[in-house]
Amino acid sequence: MSTDVTLPALGESVTEGTVTRWLKSVGDTVAVDEPLLEVSTDKVDTEIPSPVAGTLLEILVNEDDTVEVGTVLARLGDASDESSGPAASPTAAPAAPSAPPAAPSAPPAAPPAPPAAPPAPPAAPSPPAAPSPPAAPSAPPAAPSAPAGASPATPPPSAEAPSEPTGSAPVVPAAPSGDATDITLPALGESVTEGTVTRWLKAVGDEIAVDEPLLEVSTDKVDTEIPSPAAGTLLEVLVGEDETVDVGTVLARVGSGAPVQPAPTRESAPGASQEPAAPPAQHPTEAEPPTVSPEPAPAATQPSTQESPPPQAAPAPAPQQESTGGAESGVGSTSGYVTPIVRKLAAERGVDLARVEGTGVGGRIRKEDVLAAPQPSTQEAPEHQQTSEKASTTSTSAPDDTKPSLRGTTVKMSRIRKITAEKMLESLHGMAQLTTVIEVDCSAIWALRTARKSAFEDKHGAKLTFLPFFTKAVASALLEHPNLNASVDGDSIVYHGEVNLSLAVDTNKGLMLPTLRNAQDKSIAEHAQQIADLANRARSGGLKADEISGGTFSVTNTGSGGTLLDTPIVPSPQVGILATTIIEKRVVVSKGAHGEDVLSIKPMCYLPLSYDHRIVDGADAARFLQSIKSLVEAGDFESSLDL
Repeated sequence: MSTDVTLPALGESVTEGTVTRWLKSVGDTVAVDEPLLEVSTDKVDTEIPSPVAGTLLEILVNEDDTVEVGTVLARLGDASDESSGPAASPTAAPAAPSAPPAAPSAPPAAPPAPPAAPPAPPAAPSPPAAPSPPAAPSAPPAAPSAPAGASPATPPPSAEAPSEPTGSAPVVPAAPSGDATDITLPALGESVTEGTVTRWLKAVGDEIAVDEPLLEVSTDKVDTEIPSPAAGTLLEVLVGEDETVDVGTVLARVGSGAPVQPAPTRESAPGASQEPAAPPAQHPTEAEPPTVSPEPAPAATQPSTQESPPPQAAPAPAPQQESTGGAESGVGSTSGYVTPIVRKLAAERGVDLARVEGTGVGGRIRKEDVLAAPQPSTQEAPEHQQTSEKASTTSTSAPDDTKPSLRGTTVKMSRIRKITAEKMLESLHGMAQLTTVIEVDCSAIWALRTARKSAFEDKHGAKLTFLPFFTKAVASALLEHPNLNASVDGDSIVYHGEVNLSLAVDTNKGLMLPTLRNAQDKSIAEHAQQIADLANRARSGGLKADEISGGTFSVTNTGSGGTLLDTPIVPSPQVGILATTIIEKRVVVSKGAHGEDVLSIKPMCYLPLSYDHRIVDGADAARFLQSIKSLVEAGDFESSLDL
């Protein structure tokens, strides 16, 4: 049988998503949990994995198409299977006609009686059905409540409108948006069951617009922002920073100070519909005091509606119009239809989204649009160059602005810190580790970098640091020494066919190891560009799950912090990690023109290699280091600069 792949609910208020890219084609074989496509919503960009193993039989939604949650995107199965999609559509069809009968039954006064009839069999007393006719005179308020069950979106305001027919009608629409709304932790992936609150972007009492980021959440697969599904005020924060909670947990509540009072009336309304006679009598009496007391409140809310709600109310309908019509695209409207990842990328590159023309559906701005947009070239250019230079060194120190405030405090470990601690202990106690160090003369790469760094940056848009020379040398040396490019699997040794370098990156959240894949096939230019990109996205939270896994050997650049020597810990199940320390000019003894010993000043660097002695012998480690030393001291990297 074929299996339908549907668009999952990627957040509490997410009702639709846009297919940005198909990772598989019709006829491709797909494994369980293997990514099928990429989907973009107002809150997150993520991959949709395959729920079963099989063959991709049919693609029902094209790239850049926006569909609602639950829409069938594709079908999987055996090549001989036929799509079972028609069965789903007929089931939806009867559901549609069943709704109209409910609508006609609502107008007459009889509908209140049917609800009373079902409870009658369990309760057995039929006399209570008699009081229902007296409730008929008060049926007008009850009648709107019946349609409210049929259409949950529009009736609530209409139900409140008749209850306050005076001048409070315009204030009533604000009431639903002001009621307390629970902000829950959404499912950010098929196998994600929990997440850690890393940072609150708003404080209690802050005003919040629709889809404005409230907090940042970290999971095993993605770091993302959780936006607010409603406009209002942050009333309560229920989960503190660095706390880990399950999917579905209420994180906070958003509402409004003044409209909190109508909330009980909304709750009492359903109660009144269930219990006749007395509640209707209390209903009008309760309705009058709110109309008297909110009179000063509207005066307070009117200036607020004149200042803040217009910008809040405007973006809310704009996405709906774009999503439904798909044809309206204005200069101002597209700026509000941006995913958090695109917003972060634009902030990092200094791109003004108001000046970017979106190429997605309905004028949606995509990552490609931001990357293609021109960057500021005046005062912001040096700042961007500084950030790229820091990123290219991977292990640069993260900002320590919060560290002084930690004195004398006790804090809970962050999720990344906890995982790092567990992995390091597991690695240190699970293998026989030791470190071998050699000294390398960096004169050749020093001279080459000095002569070519300006032309390199002009052509490739990345700083030419020393790290790409070392990663390129490591990748080449690993091809000659496959016992260092290996991992332990029980009683077996796996010698990997490709070189995937795990690069240690220091971030505000802790140490991360993004992966530079197929490093042996890449030039120094590609090393420099991808190292900077991985480091930037590691710090901004834009890495995907497959970009922080699959490493076969590790490199850590401790020299960016001025470290002279280091003994790094090998991350299991790898068997080796190389540290690049500071390059500094020292007086060394070298050979003169006639073979005599002379003193000279050269840029020197120590290269410590930590390895698993269960798999790698000391002689193997020494030979591997000598291969790296020969490549670095030869400095034959001119062609690899791609100039």
